[in-house]
Amino acid sequence: DDRLDGFVTGVVGSGEVVDGPDARDDAVIGDWTVLVVACARVNAAARRALADRHGLDLQSFEVLFQLSRCPGRRQTSGELAGEVSYSSGGFTKLADRLERSGFVARRADPHDRRLVWLELTRTGLDVVRRASADHAEFLRRSVVERLGAEQFALVADAMRALLGVDGAI
Repeated sequence: DDRLDGFVTGVVGSGEVVDGPDARDDAVIGDWTVLVVACARVNAAARRALADRHGLDLQSFEVLFQLSRCPGRRQTSGELAGEVSYSSGGFTKLADRLERSGFVARRADPHDRRLVWLELTRTGLDVVRRASADHAEFLRRSVVERLGAEQFALVADAMRALLGVDGAI
């Protein structure tokens, strides 16, 4: 993202070494900024690729991908919103769009009226399978090949530790 270029250069790209009590703060903030900006740039490119090839935004892809991995290809709206880090209101709007597109179907829980299940449709499964193959190839090219498989695995493990997740995300 071009908006981030000046920020990165100003915070971490100048190469200037800061001495004194602020040096540790500058280092940790600078390193974190590099991580955030790198993720933002990869995500921006991923968004463009998913939109261009599949007509999906990244959030829709993440929901469809998550559903494709669930038993029965379904999950409650509340659980799914948490899995993709969405507020319930924001997630409802996203689920509405996915349902209108025919990618998911809403199902009431027969035992608990408060629960609504989102179920991946055949159309949604077809779309997410095609998009997943392209997205994985994009990530291999854009991230794994640049870092190397070993360093990529270390970064992924570090992010899992940050999230407190001991398995695959």
